[in-house]
Amino acid sequence: MTNPARHTFSRGLLYLAVLLIAIWTVVPYLWLVISSISYKSELLTTPLRWFPTHPTLDNYRTLLFGGGATGENFSYFLITLKNSTIIAFLATSICLVIGSLSAYALSRLVFPGSRYYLLLLMATQLLPPVSIVIPGYIILKKLALIDQIQGVVLVYLSFILPFVIWILRGYFGTIPRELEDSARIDGCTRLQAFYKVVLPLAGPGLASTAVYAFIASWNEFFYAFIYTSVDAKTLPVMIAEFSSKFGPDYISMAAAGVVASLPPLLLALIFQKYLVRGLTAGAVKG
Repeated sequence: MTNPARHTFSRGLLYLAVLLIAIWTVVPYLWLVISSISYKSELLTTPLRWFPTHPTLDNYRTLLFGGGATGENFSYFLITLKNSTIIAFLATSICLVIGSLSAYALSRLVFPGSRYYLLLLMATQLLPPVSIVIPGYIILKKLALIDQIQGVVLVYLSFILPFVIWILRGYFGTIPRELEDSARIDGCTRLQAFYKVVLPLAGPGLASTAVYAFIASWNEFFYAFIYTSVDAKTLPVMIAEFSSKFGPDYISMAAAGVVASLPPLLLALIFQKYLVRGLTAGAVKG
């Protein structure tokens, strides 16, 4: 029989660990929010004030509607926000379409090299990003895609798509083949069975994969910093530019960081049950 005292002690340790992880995760974000509604003078006071004496929304007002020292903040911030939204949406949509078809083929079909194709695909992720920056720049330059949204999306596909295929292949492997066989007996082609039977059942996997792809493209900084300058500049790059000869503008960076964190945060909260179910299924089978 289980010792009640040991069971209580184990549960107490588990709750303590969860509490510490929650604090480790939430406190930095809370400080970001607090910084965004503070004046710079209050952040520099000693001893440190954990909550501003006079909270203000002027930082957000300046960021979104201008009126600060840099009059172009309004259009500049919203343009980069629009670019990030378009790029993340396009990258996610393309990855889901191509990734679902590729993952289904790897899960159901046997063809020469099928056993090693996925391993080779994932092996490309072992390359450090800095090693492919120059070749990527040359390719995009020849295609006239430098500082273009299409070029950024193309680059993002190179590192998001392999992981999307990996997750979806594992999830498709959990769906019984007999369901597709029944659909094909009723007259469906393999492609029709895929769209009418497999995809509806793979909803949680598709949702979790879509959230991952969106967050990965939304937060990406390195490639966007290298391959964009003005027209296709994304939000992470713009936030990093909140600095001047007098030093970084931490207040504006905090306000922009809070705004930039809202889309992925809301997606994670809305689809949290699909994230756990989809990622777990894709990790244990296939």
